[in-house]
Amino acid sequence: MKVRYRGPNIGVDGLFDGGIYEVMCVDPICGYLRVVDESGEDYLYHPKKPQAICGKYKGGVFEIVEDDERQTLKRAIYG
Repeated sequence: MKVRYRGPNIGVDGLFDGGIYEVMCVDPICGYLRVVDESGEDYLYHPKKPQAICGKYKGGVFEIVEDDERQTLKRAIYG
């Protein structure tokens, strides 16, 4: 599964505008996306308003690039 991030860059090693990122899974407990960002590590991001936890950077949105056969990303991002 893959998403494209649209919005202001989040930190030095976070999400960059227009970047395409691999989604490892949708966390079954909180519903957040586990995304491998520019750091090369996977972090949890809110599916509808991805932003840094510190609140320092304004968030953006995810667009679906590649979903699985169960449409996991579509359900997580759009409900």
